[in-house]
Amino acid sequence: MKSNRRIFVIQSLAGAGVLATGHLAQAQAAAPLVQETEPQAVALGYKNDTTKVDKAKYPKHAADQQCANCALYQGKPTDPAAGCPLFAGKQVAAKGWCSAWAKKA
Repeated sequence: MKSNRRIFVIQSLAGAGVLATGHLAQAQAAAPLVQETEPQAVALGYKNDTTKVDKAKYPKHAADQQCANCALYQGKPTDPAAGCPLFAGKQVAAKGWCSAWAKKA
C-alpha cells in the first residue's frame, strides 16, 4: 500500500513540474521584445541587429558577437528571441547585441 502512495506522490510531483515548465515556456514566448528606445536598452547600447552597432561608440564590439552566443541569453542559440536577466520580463533578439555581451562558456 505504501508503494502505491509513494508512486502516486512521485507521479503527481512530476506532473506538476511538467505543467509548471509548460507555463514558464508559454510566459517567455508571450514576453515582448525589448525596444531599442527603452531607457535600459539605451544605457546598454542594445540593438536588435548586431550589424547596426555604432563601432565608434563601442570599439570592442565584434561582428560575431550577438545575444544568441552571450552567456546571459536564456534560450537556445537557435531561438529567434529569448529572455535576458538585464531586461526583466522582456526578450532580446538572438541577433541583437548590448555592451554587457559576455562570451558563452
